[in-house]
Amino acid sequence: MILTEILQPTCVKAPLEGTNKDAVITELIDLLDASGALLDRDAVLEAVLTREAIRSTGIGSGIAIPHGKCAGVKELVMAMGIAGTPIEYDSIDNKPVKIICLLISPADQTGPHIQALGRISRLMLDEDFKAKLEKATDPETVYDLISTKEHE
Repeated sequence: MILTEILQPTCVKAPLEGTNKDAVITELIDLLDASGALLDRDAVLEAVLTREAIRSTGIGSGIAIPHGKCAGVKELVMAMGIAGTPIEYDSIDNKPVKIICLLISPADQTGPHIQALGRISRLMLDEDFKAKLEKATDPETVYDLISTKEHE
């Protein structure tokens, strides 16, 4: 799984404007919607917020991977944002997040969804890479960092 195959440059935002979990999730979904990646924005938003209500997707170490499955997309899509100021996210380590990677997939496509979650998690294990992402102040830098890292 190569993330830049599902993450378009137009679906990256740095810095995010939102200051809380629901606001940044909505902001990333709106990026996907503006890029034409969604069939039904409201269904996608509901799926992600419903998933988030079950259990926070703040995985610790300043990272959140909100995700959902629904009929609001025809294929796996991704958006990514870097918070200018850390956001309280109910993370498993009780620390705020700066890196938010949003994934949405059709309900019947579990494989690619799981692969993308795993790929994001593995990339974030590289502390140097993660630190560079956290310091990124524009979408181009974020996308270039991911693209370069994936082609190492």
